[in-house]
Amino acid sequence: MDVLVIGSGGREHAICHSFSKSPKVKKLYCAPGNAGIAAIAECVPIKAEDVDRQADFAAANSIDLTFVGGETSLVLGIVDEFEDRQLRIVGPSKSAARLEGSKAFAKDFMAAHSIPTALYKTASSPQEAVEFLEAGEFGDDMRPVVVKADGLAAGKGVVVARDRSEAFSAVKSMADLVGSDAAETIVLEECLVGREVSLLAFCDGKHFALMPPTRDHKRIGEGDTGPNTGGMGTVTDASLLNDKQTAEVIETIIKPTLKGCSDEGFPFRGILFLGLMMTANGPKVLEYNVRFGDPETQSILVRLETDLVDICEAMLSGALDQIDIKWLRGSSATVVLAAKGYPQNPQKGDLISGLDEASKIEGVTILHAGTTMCTDGTYVSSGGRVLGVTAVNDDLKTALDKAYSAVELISWDGMQYRRDIGNECVFF
Repeated sequence: MDVLVIGSGGREHAICHSFSKSPKVKKLYCAPGNAGIAAIAECVPIKAEDVDRQADFAAANSIDLTFVGGETSLVLGIVDEFEDRQLRIVGPSKSAARLEGSKAFAKDFMAAHSIPTALYKTASSPQEAVEFLEAGEFGDDMRPVVVKADGLAAGKGVVVARDRSEAFSAVKSMADLVGSDAAETIVLEECLVGREVSLLAFCDGKHFALMPPTRDHKRIGEGDTGPNTGGMGTVTDASLLNDKQTAEVIETIIKPTLKGCSDEGFPFRGILFLGLMMTANGPKVLEYNVRFGDPETQSILVRLETDLVDICEAMLSGALDQIDIKWLRGSSATVVLAAKGYPQNPQKGDLISGLDEASKIEGVTILHAGTTMCTDGTYVSSGGRVLGVTAVNDDLKTALDKAYSAVELISWDGMQYRRDIGNECVFF
């Protein structure tokens, strides 16, 4: 079959890498793709958010299966457009994508369906958010509070303010951080205490299949310091969630979420991403995403043994309960290599060295996020997050050691990365 992947980052490189291993895939396209993806797929110069042109391409080229990588296309309704044209596509509808597209919608959805999450207030303007804070809605002036932009913000629309002063500053600067549209509505939340874990699931509208639990490191600096980014590294490991915790997440969060979506008229089909805080009072939802995470995908799919095409077919036909999805035993790790100045003003155009040597390490996969290939076959940086160095092994320590061994072989001017990926993260 001919497959189209929509997107251009490290996540999409990981998705294309998985599809490229399937004997059922005859031709693989990626729109728009990137320099790394071009080695395994034909890149098509159509922006991910150009929904009509993506559908036109799929129709004109008789694409058998389309897989959407990022959230923007989903929120814009790409699945609805494809389905209206009888084109097969994996992802949630525009209505279901509101779970990620609007933080306020997601919080109200959780409240309506008794899904455990942080207490919250939704402000229709920055001024109203300030008034909520001044009224003591979230305790005294020294208590942490979370400030979230309502709309899509590429992972940068959340500020964990340690006191009221930081919260006021976050509210006032949110539009500058993520744009006025995303920050038109602001959600304030109590700050939850515990360990943060991500849990993703394949969903077919009724059934689901879990992926390995993942830990993401969002902040730019070691020790989880500095501003939030799109993600500086991830690990998968069985120790992140035990059987009891997993069962509790299923019963209190996943099942009510899928039932709530169905009851409200938008059955969820695609990738459901749960950002969880494991608190003393059980798991609570920090956020929903409606697609694979980046860089979670890089660490997850490197462990997938089952053909991704078969999983997609099961999602589309409502038969996830009839497929046994297998994963490599052990653990995986991804270290993100970012450009100088990221996340504020990333420097671009720097020559990258060491990629060939790093990719020769057994168990290591190099996934491109922001690179451009030169005419001589070399690569230069062209984005904030440039590469993801992923490794898999029987245990997490060895996977991390392999990833960092590969990282040490790669360099460019100003390259930055965290040296503590995999360390325990306990918030407040």
